[in-house]
Amino acid sequence: MKQSLLIALLLTIPLINILAQEKTPILTGKVEISITEGTFECDLTLSEIPHIEDYFIRLNSGMNILHMRSKKPNDFLIYYSKSLNDSLSTGESNAYFFKNNSGKGKFLPESVQFKYVGKFPVVKDTIENYSRKDWKGNIAFNRNSVRSDGRQSAWYPILYDITNDKVLEKIKYNIELTCSDCNTLYMNGNKPIKAQSYNFKSESPQELTLFCGNYDFAELNNTYFLNSGLDNEEVEEFGELINSYKNFYSKNLNISFEQPVSFVQTTPISKKDGWMFVSYPTIMSIGWKNSLKNIVEPKYQNFYRPFIAHELGHFYFGTFKVFNSELGDMMSEGFSEFLSLQLTKKFIGEDVYKEKVNEKIKNLEKFNATPFAKIKSDSEYNNRQLYVYNYAPIIFLAIKKEIGENEMWKWLNRILIKPTKFTDYNFLISTLQQTLKNEKELNTLKTKYFESDKSLENAIKKIETE
Repeated sequence: MKQSLLIALLLTIPLINILAQEKTPILTGKVEISITEGTFECDLTLSEIPHIEDYFIRLNSGMNILHMRSKKPNDFLIYYSKSLNDSLSTGESNAYFFKNNSGKGKFLPESVQFKYVGKFPVVKDTIENYSRKDWKGNIAFNRNSVRSDGRQSAWYPILYDITNDKVLEKIKYNIELTCSDCNTLYMNGNKPIKAQSYNFKSESPQELTLFCGNYDFAELNNTYFLNSGLDNEEVEEFGELINSYKNFYSKNLNISFEQPVSFVQTTPISKKDGWMFVSYPTIMSIGWKNSLKNIVEPKYQNFYRPFIAHELGHFYFGTFKVFNSELGDMMSEGFSEFLSLQLTKKFIGEDVYKEKVNEKIKNLEKFNATPFAKIKSDSEYNNRQLYVYNYAPIIFLAIKKEIGENEMWKWLNRILIKPTKFTDYNFLISTLQQTLKNEKELNTLKTKYFESDKSLENAIKKIETE
């Protein structure tokens, strides 16, 4: 009897796990873009929607909605409501939801059709016709092309699970994309194609980053270079460099970096902005100086290569593992920057590494940093740029010196592979505890670097003894 019960229980556990797995939404339909007019016209249906009690649907605030229509379980036009309570939707996107029959709760169909159009400014020159600012979440038309990430710009409908602080920007898709004034189309999860219309599909979930326009591209070992300005010899050098960086991360983190990467070079719609961002498998370089070309230019490579190292680090911190909660942004950016520093020290040069560390310390001279343990909201970072790109990696460098390089890599590996719903302070400490297996050492680190108002001062002292 006991044996039969045990067998039944063992058979039930996998079934429970299968039923508990969250469905991945599927986006289907048509998108028509004009880079000369700056327009999006979308007829998209989001299906296989998981059951979420409390949610928002994010959609770019520049999109004008014709309707939202329930397709399943019943077919009818839906009255939608807009909320101002989604802090991430106050800029690029609006937050929508559907009220239930009581008017007090929410309901969410299994399948919803969205029909909407958007018109955006087209920057034709940088003398009079340009924007004051450009940024990652911008749907940017620069006359020759349009670029858009997925998560932040929300050019397509994105579900946000409020209870679990989880954004479902990665979806399967089957979309017919048309741009009659483009010669090349690109959507995350596919290779670029020379066409004005193409049916893009992906059975693996992707963030739908777009880059469509009039440009050429090259390919090397399944890595694509879009609008890069690189000649064949430079493409080969760039490819070898990227593979060496991937191998370094794979070896030390003990997690393979198998995903191909597509590099995009484009110009901003403002005069001065320049930066890189990643939404895998795309790494987007935006600037008037060709940052991709400068990576293989001896004069500039020491400046630009650490940026590429940082963006590659986001394959692990931000893609392989998605971070949330009040410290999620810090961990995603801080650990990626820490990886960049380690790679810089190994490949680019000890002098460049020291210069980068000293620059961060100088940036933090007047910064009053709140230690990790006291952060209750990411608004308490005070200055996000200083907190996630400067303060956090300085703390991690000090911890590395305290526990040693091998234990540091083991900690990072544990952070990446340990299942968790929330990547909060308790998660950060528990992974360190499981790595060290030494309560006294853990308490010392917590006191010096995680809880103390002098955490930055303590970290700098430790680093400067190198």
